[in-house]
Amino acid sequence: MSQSPAFVLNVLETPEDPEGQEPSPYDESEVHDSFHQLIQEQSRWVAEEGLELQQRQPGTGALGASDDDHETLLGPEGAPVYSMATLRILASMPSRTIGRSRGAIISQYYSRTVKLRRRAGRPQLRDMGRSARPSLRLYDLELDSAVLEEEEKRGLLVKELQSLTAAQRDHMLRGMPLSLAEKRSLRSPAPEPSVDGGSRAQRRRGLLSCCDQLRDSCVLASHNLGLALLSGLQALMPWRYALKRIGGRFGSSVLSYFLFLKTLLAFNALLLLPLLAFIVGVQAAFPPAPAGPVPTFTGLELLTGGGHFTHSVMYYGYYSNATLNQPCASPLNGSQCAPEAGSLPYNMPLAYLFTLGAAFFITCITLVYSMSRSFGESYRVGSTSGVHAITVFCSWDYKVTQRWAIRLQHDNIRTQLKELLAEWQSRQRPRSACGRLQQVAVLGLVWLLCLGTTLGCTLAVYTFSELMIESPVSAEREAVLLLLPLVVCLLNLGAPYLFRILAALERHDSPVLEVYVAICRNLILKMVTLGILCYHWLGRRVGTLKDQCWENFVGQELYRLMVMDFIFMLLDTLLGELVWRLFSEKQLKRKGKPEFDIAGNVLELIYGQTLTWLGVLFSPLLPAMQIIKLLLLFYIKKASLMANCQAPRRPWKASHMSTVFVSLLCFPSFLGAAVFLCYAVWQVKPSSTCGPFRTLDTMYEAGKVWVRRLEKAGPRVSWLPWVHRYLVEDTFPIYLVSALLLAVIYLNIQVVKGQRKVICLLKEQISNEGEDKIFLINKLQRVYERKERSR
Repeated sequence: MSQSPAFVLNVLETPEDPEGQEPSPYDESEVHDSFHQLIQEQSRWVAEEGLELQQRQPGTGALGASDDDHETLLGPEGAPVYSMATLRILASMPSRTIGRSRGAIISQYYSRTVKLRRRAGRPQLRDMGRSARPSLRLYDLELDSAVLEEEEKRGLLVKELQSLTAAQRDHMLRGMPLSLAEKRSLRSPAPEPSVDGGSRAQRRRGLLSCCDQLRDSCVLASHNLGLALLSGLQALMPWRYALKRIGGRFGSSVLSYFLFLKTLLAFNALLLLPLLAFIVGVQAAFPPAPAGPVPTFTGLELLTGGGHFTHSVMYYGYYSNATLNQPCASPLNGSQCAPEAGSLPYNMPLAYLFTLGAAFFITCITLVYSMSRSFGESYRVGSTSGVHAITVFCSWDYKVTQRWAIRLQHDNIRTQLKELLAEWQSRQRPRSACGRLQQVAVLGLVWLLCLGTTLGCTLAVYTFSELMIESPVSAEREAVLLLLPLVVCLLNLGAPYLFRILAALERHDSPVLEVYVAICRNLILKMVTLGILCYHWLGRRVGTLKDQCWENFVGQELYRLMVMDFIFMLLDTLLGELVWRLFSEKQLKRKGKPEFDIAGNVLELIYGQTLTWLGVLFSPLLPAMQIIKLLLLFYIKKASLMANCQAPRRPWKASHMSTVFVSLLCFPSFLGAAVFLCYAVWQVKPSSTCGPFRTLDTMYEAGKVWVRRLEKAGPRVSWLPWVHRYLVEDTFPIYLVSALLLAVIYLNIQVVKGQRKVICLLKEQISNEGEDKIFLINKLQRVYERKERSR
């Protein structure tokens, strides 16, 4: 969009003006009528002289339209110099004003006081001619005839204010955008009270002083209490100051990692609450009888997850398949209790299944909502022109008074400007055809090497998992079970470093593209590795652990993977950041610190969250372990970032990073975990020696058993079996809901596309309006010049 020229609006009245005094800027109709008359005069000149309007050439300047025999004069800074009358017309246009005048403010608040008193007899000021917004740089308000009207309105406003109560008057004056002197002048003229009224007021003052003081004290105390509560709510926001400090020093790219970590913490808390309320807490209140001697705690359980932890609420095998709110009178099917007639006991298998299903459903809804909200914030369609000027002139918060806050805000604005300038410079680097062909060849070679590395890691994990199946481990050698998680974590740690070395050959122009490519490669490696492990657990271990509790084994494997992943993340932070920083400073004599690896750290978070979702069926307390891990990880990564890392050498604005992270968390991670758990619930036979589903063929049959019990419970709950039969077991409602959901998503996508097209058309129209305005301004200047020459 072309920008309008800068005009000098300090124009005085000149005696050469034959038309006399120009119309007041308070009256918009006269200004626009005069502008319309000038256009008509210009059209008359064209008709008389036979001139034709010439369009401006695209190579001309912002105001470069000129005739052959005349050129617009340029000022000292290259801006065109127009006549006084043209400048007056331009200054009176709504787009050239700098704000509303004092008279317009007084008129508006006078109308408010009239509306407050509801006087229908007096005409409203809003029904009169609407006040314009004159340029205070052009007109002197004291020389204008509208000053008298303003004073009259001011007097009316003072009268109306004095007619209001003290609280209403103070509230009205507080909301006026006027200076303190103006507010004092509006408050000072007060009607003089009569003698009787004054005496009565004096008599009442002594009686009401105590009540007024008590009321004022209560109001002040409630106000202070509200401010204290607001400050307390802000203090409850985790890491508020730390996130501001990270964003101001390292930019939005590094900040996106910590924001994503905070999002994962909220997801795990949301998942853990229903599990604690309906599964873990209930089973802890009604503990089952131990099947054998409970091993003592040795400390090795913190790494292996076995031993003493096996006989606790940590794992699936500890939970019983009996009712938990009544004694077992008549056993049914072994250890399961038969409920009394007409009662609905707390069925632990049903609670286990439905709580996990409800928790996953809530997590899915929250993920989809977060993704759509992040998409709306990151990919908001709007013009980004002028964002540099907005950042420079409109980003400072003048309410900041503390020194540390001023320094933090200064760093934040400076980092934003660096990112904006880097993003603008990245668009100005064209590349030749030969350079593009060479880059494509290098990209193909690097991708082949990365995919080959991923395939080798996958084969290594598969071979080692098969070796672990062939050589069973006894209970006394539980430490050997750490070998498979150790191999997986070593591959997940070493392969990304190889990817970073290969990525140095690509030399991407955009650091954003470089991060996205690294995320894609690491994601492929981790998802394929997890796929091999899922096949190892459900496809191989279920067959080899027939007489044992294979659900406990899978939960322990996921626990070990999570613990080893956390240990390797600490080693990566220690060796990859601290040791490398000391080595580069002491041995290599480099002043620069290493940069924070956004792609690798984000993928580690997604990998850990995927392990949590995979293991929540077999270990209900795994989200609690993930919360502890994320809390420790935040402080460790923050301390390492501040001490060992520097801001990116090529600053870049992470405008879409949060959307990409949440999308990766939703589709490959959550969707894969949901498929894994659905297969375990619907297809795999549970263990016959442990767990709430030990007497069933599949975990899903717990719902059918519950329906048969509901049919015997009485007519009061007869609608629940109907709901289960026709809405849960029948697949038609599920397909119908899925089809409706897909239709809604498709319609929303089409609406967004239509809005984008409309916004693009509006942008073009705004640009054309700017061009038309410049064209009309040039024609208006020529009209005045023709008048002057004719005179």
